[in-house]
Amino acid sequence: MAFVEVKGVSHAFGKEKVLEGINLNIEEGKIFGLLGPSGAGKTTLVNMIVGILDPNEGDIFIDSKRVPSFELMNLTGYMAQSDALYQELSARENLEFMGSIYGLKKSELQQRIKSVLQTVNLLDHLDKPVEQFSGGMKRRLSLAASLLHQPKLLILDEPTVGIDPVLRQEIWDEFRSLQQQGITIIVTTHVMDEANKCDELALLRDGEVMAQGSPHQLMDAYDVQSIEEVFLTVGGGK
Repeated sequence: MAFVEVKGVSHAFGKEKVLEGINLNIEEGKIFGLLGPSGAGKTTLVNMIVGILDPNEGDIFIDSKRVPSFELMNLTGYMAQSDALYQELSARENLEFMGSIYGLKKSELQQRIKSVLQTVNLLDHLDKPVEQFSGGMKRRLSLAASLLHQPKLLILDEPTVGIDPVLRQEIWDEFRSLQQQGITIIVTTHVMDEANKCDELALLRDGEVMAQGSPHQLMDAYDVQSIEEVFLTVGGGK
């Protein structure tokens, strides 16, 4: 059975249909990419997987538990497109606040803070105010926050947007390290080279899944040399 199951999910904001009949099965320990342009419905879909938004139709299950569920709060880590950080607080203070939300005990929390900041290479900036961080440092701190409670599922919405190529590669190296620890990762992106780094992809356009499979499976199925060509082919671009 899949670790994450999305069954017949549709959603509309008023009369505007955003998602239509989405079905996904995501295996445990995989990096699963949701690829598509802005407006494809990627953020709406991950918001429903996290439990922030309820679908108009369909069901979502994580580890056989129906979303939303309070029990899933400690199972899931979420990194939104916008950094949800208190600028005037230090990295440590931001993580202490977030750790208290997850109910981490004080002694455990301090240990986890050092661990996650070391993971994202920010331990030397533990007590620096976030307002002094670069954009890339803020993205890394947001990633650290999503890992604080040791989730089994990590959901990342455009995690490398606005980040330089070197740092983007470092972050993807970290994703692979997390995957080796057994963490399942769902990542949204519109960057084609990032799509190639995923174990499996779902290509979204206009709220529908146009194709799904590993990058190699998709390229073989459509007899093309790149994921970009797959996307153009199934999207009617050629």
